[in-house]
Amino acid sequence: MLKRMFVAPDPGLLRLRSATRAVLGIGLALAVCALTGHTLTAVITGGLAALLALFTVTDPRVRAQALTTALLPVVGFPVLALAAGLHDAPGARDVAFVAVAGTAVYARRWGPRGHALGVFAFMTFFVTQFLRTVPGQLPELYSSVLLAVLAASAVRFGAWCFERRLPQPAAPALPAGTGLARTTTRQAVQVTVAGAFALAAGQLLSDERWYWAVGAAWWIFVNTNARGETLVRGFRRVLGTVLGIAAGLVVAMPVQGALLPTTVLALACVFGIFYSAPVSYSWMMFAVTVLVSLLYGLLGALEPALLALRLAETAVGALGAALAVAFVLPVTTHAATNAWIRLTVRCVHECTTVAMRRLAGDGTADPAPHAAELELLLARVRMSLAPLVHPFSPLRARKARARQVLVLLDDCAREVRGLAAVAADPYASHDARLAAACWRVEAAVHALESDSAPGHAPDPSGADATPHHHPGAEAALTHLHGLERALAGLATPLRTSPRAPLVTA
Repeated sequence: MLKRMFVAPDPGLLRLRSATRAVLGIGLALAVCALTGHTLTAVITGGLAALLALFTVTDPRVRAQALTTALLPVVGFPVLALAAGLHDAPGARDVAFVAVAGTAVYARRWGPRGHALGVFAFMTFFVTQFLRTVPGQLPELYSSVLLAVLAASAVRFGAWCFERRLPQPAAPALPAGTGLARTTTRQAVQVTVAGAFALAAGQLLSDERWYWAVGAAWWIFVNTNARGETLVRGFRRVLGTVLGIAAGLVVAMPVQGALLPTTVLALACVFGIFYSAPVSYSWMMFAVTVLVSLLYGLLGALEPALLALRLAETAVGALGAALAVAFVLPVTTHAATNAWIRLTVRCVHECTTVAMRRLAGDGTADPAPHAAELELLLARVRMSLAPLVHPFSPLRARKARARQVLVLLDDCAREVRGLAAVAADPYASHDARLAAACWRVEAAVHALESDSAPGHAPDPSGADATPHHHPGAEAALTHLHGLERALAGLATPLRTSPRAPLVTA
């Protein structure tokens, strides 16, 4: 876990920059809300709104990100009013909460914007339960949310908008025909079932803190597509909560809500959330749990029994999610994994083709966005394969096969990054050997996509050892040969039965 968080690659220092910007944006939001005379409850609400605005808005283009951020209060305010209005009507409140949870997941079918608005709507309802909001507080809370979102936006889109200088890859999506492209309806049903179970079981544990179970069940479904992914995510959520509670006892209990140290520690937790989220869900949950402990300290409610109850509610939510994905419209890990691997191989092909066009002199061909998209797809493959490579997985043959696939796909990504770097060199130019090597890579991709045995690719150059060497050609050839070997190696784990022993040459 430590290695995954602190040694994981951070190309362009994007994780570091995103986490640092989040601290600045949320710190500014808290300062603005506090200096304008808002109460502690309103300041906390504003800080959480700023955190969500920076964390959930992931549209590929900056202009789309700004529009989505502007729409957050439009979606959040009616939900805030609904939740506050139902404060004294527990039955209607419970029904509304589960309905908002299901609708928020269904909204993901509209891409990153639907996802962000859905998360904001759900968390707005959740926060009203956490802070026990009543209708009389609504005007002040509306004001704090607006100020906080504006402050966070000033940092994100004004003071430090580093995304404007980055390639904008399209968010990876599963193709139609796999049975997985439209997962939102199935997940909305699963979340509704899981949320109802978590709500009922959570209220048996506590009449006051039951909402933690619903929140745990709901967040476990975020960014998952298959049964195994969801189960592993539930395990990691519980693990991160356990570690976070232990740290909360050491860090938050001695502080007991003192404003300055609590603020410093809370911003450190914000950094941890943003820095660890792309690579480790367990460490992200660790940071979230410590942050929650600090907030309870500010509210004067922190005690060991409360942290133990938080762990029990989280376990109930994870159980609800596990039951829902196991018995309600399940999708197997194998089906999801195959779809993501095929998309990744296809992206490797696209990046190779564009790089070769660039090396041949096409100035409009840019492999960088395809290389960035490949990184996103690899992250999806790792998430999909996580149940198989988990230390507790008893399926030895499938674990070995999954690990081999990950190694070979990482090899592909490394060679693609190298090829893209060579193609960006203005002194690199076309070499007949490059075309021949690219044809072999294309043949290996087609063999994987068609499940046929790889054959000998035609050599369009007529000579794989042309005497005309050009700058960059040798490096490009090395990357292409590495790609060919990795793609050929993928044939064994992808073509054999997932339950058969893995046989390697």
